[in-house]
Amino acid sequence: MTIKVGDKIPQANLMVATKDGPQPITTDEIFKGKRVALFALPGAFTPTCSAKHVPGFKQHAAELKAKGVDTIACLSVNDAFVMKAWAKDQGIEDEMIMLADGNGDFTKAVGLELDGSRFGMGPRSQRYSLIAKDGVVEQLNVETGGEFRVSSAEYLLEHL
Repeated sequence: MTIKVGDKIPQANLMVATKDGPQPITTDEIFKGKRVALFALPGAFTPTCSAKHVPGFKQHAAELKAKGVDTIACLSVNDAFVMKAWAKDQGIEDEMIMLADGNGDFTKAVGLELDGSRFGMGPRSQRYSLIAKDGVVEQLNVETGGEFRVSSAEYLLEHL
């Protein structure tokens, strides 16, 4: 079942790359007591994700935070090493956290899986963005097909 506005973010373990290597982080640590802008995408280093999705959130990070967002998080069904390399490639410093959902557990829990098998990518995440306050979804924007519109930083900003 797909998560919807008003639902609580499910419990899941994710990974983040740190200077000491990959470290686990729970959804409670990410969402509890904060207003979070989470955006998810099919894969690190993929064309739209690298050319538009991450750069848009990097560019608009200060504006999102000025509108009450405490944390911006990028999630992909990749491992923490890939997410760290991608963050470096994209020039990400402290604008956002890069969350690795290596086994797709969070992605499955929110019901937003994508079967990328026909592209040789296996199970991935659909492209979406959401705003959650203290772990409750306030806004959810899921793309249809191969589109990139409603999950963008610009769209999220317009609807805050």
